Amino acid sequence: MAVHIRLRRIGKNPKGKPHFRVTVFDERMGRDSRIIEELGYYKPITGAAVLKKERIAEWIKNGAQLSVTVKSLLKKSNKEIL
Repeated sequence: MAVHIRLRRIGKNPKGKPHFRVTVFDERMGRDSRIIEELGYYKPITGAAVLKKERIAEWIKNGAQLSVTVKSLLKKSNKEIL
């Protein structure tokens, strides 16, 4: 199973204030496929990131791949997962 943990942009904010959810996707299903699980959120304007590190660690243990952005978020938030 090709499972990836990556960001999903939510909302259509015309003011250029994006916010994202950290989600688990099956990559074989396409970009806009249904998510498997939400693992947190990230607001780049404020730098706020809330991540469920236990669940992320479990997904990594089961073979999920992290996107580059999610990997850098984990490093910035000092999560001892990687």
